[in-house]
Amino acid sequence: MLMKLNERGKQPRRIILVLGIVVALAIIAAGIILAIVLSTQRQPTPVPPAPSPPPETGASSAIDCSKATVTVTTASELSNALTAAEPGAIISIAPGTYAGNFTATGDGTPDRPIALCGERDSILDGGTVDDGYVMHLERASYWVLQGFTVQNGQKGVMIDGTTNSIVQGLTVHTIGDEAIHLRKFSSDNQVLANTIRDTGLRKEKFGEGVYVGSAESNWCDISNCEPDKSDRNRIADNTISNTTSENVDIKEGTSDGVLRGNSLDGSAITGADSWVDVKGNGWLIEGNSGENSPQDGFQTHEIIDGWGTDNVFRDNSAIVNGPGVGFSLTPERDNVVECDNTAADAGEGLSNVDCSKG
Repeated sequence: MLMKLNERGKQPRRIILVLGIVVALAIIAAGIILAIVLSTQRQPTPVPPAPSPPPETGASSAIDCSKATVTVTTASELSNALTAAEPGAIISIAPGTYAGNFTATGDGTPDRPIALCGERDSILDGGTVDDGYVMHLERASYWVLQGFTVQNGQKGVMIDGTTNSIVQGLTVHTIGDEAIHLRKFSSDNQVLANTIRDTGLRKEKFGEGVYVGSAESNWCDISNCEPDKSDRNRIADNTISNTTSENVDIKEGTSDGVLRGNSLDGSAITGADSWVDVKGNGWLIEGNSGENSPQDGFQTHEIIDGWGTDNVFRDNSAIVNGPGVGFSLTPERDNVVECDNTAADAGEGLSNVDCSKG
């Protein structure tokens, strides 16, 4: 009887012990869960890295002409050197005048571009403003044209079907139509720090300084009736004046280019009504300065459906000295004029649309 009583006395104690263990385990488990929750809350939400800017294509720096692989002194030597050029060739044009029209074809490579270079008094002369391309890059890639002068042709520098190439530091003047033209799917090229003047001496409405792409009316002649997708070209740091048409004309069918840091003067414009006309899509027009226009500074136009939109105007200076606006979007579509643009002496003010704070 006594033993039974002792066993009965132990049972409540066992139950209490078991319950204590269960409670302790529950407290420990709750603590672990709470610690995990707090640790998760303290960790910042991962932020995806900012996308890297796309690399600039083509040669990335000026060519050292003193390292020429061949130096030419006559027009025939120049033509032969252009025909024979292989990756890594540096063709130096000695000072002098080289009469004729010159064509370069073939491909360099990203690390071994083909260069044609000279000084300002190394002059390619087409002889007449009524006919011919003075310098023609045709179906080429990774070329550099640098430093020399181009004059007296219907067109100065024509770039057809060419990619990843650079035109830099040229002087292009006394031209019948446009000075520098990129067309026929010429993409990923750079037109840098050139001096362009005195164009449109044959037909004033064709006297652009830099012309990108082709007008829709010419697509069946130029690009098999499709848009001339001369895309992702960069036009930067050029000085353009005394052109009879736009300083820069960006055609429908072209996309995603950059027009930056150019000095523009429309004093001689008679075949157009602005320094810059953008009819392509997705262009950034940034940090340019212009003065003296017969109407507006910068314009967009919708020539055909789907084109003339998504262009951004940023930090440009427009001293119009004319009756229009600094920035005319016709129509506005999804184009943007940011509020850091300025306009002076424009009869109708900054823009025909409200500016955006970006």
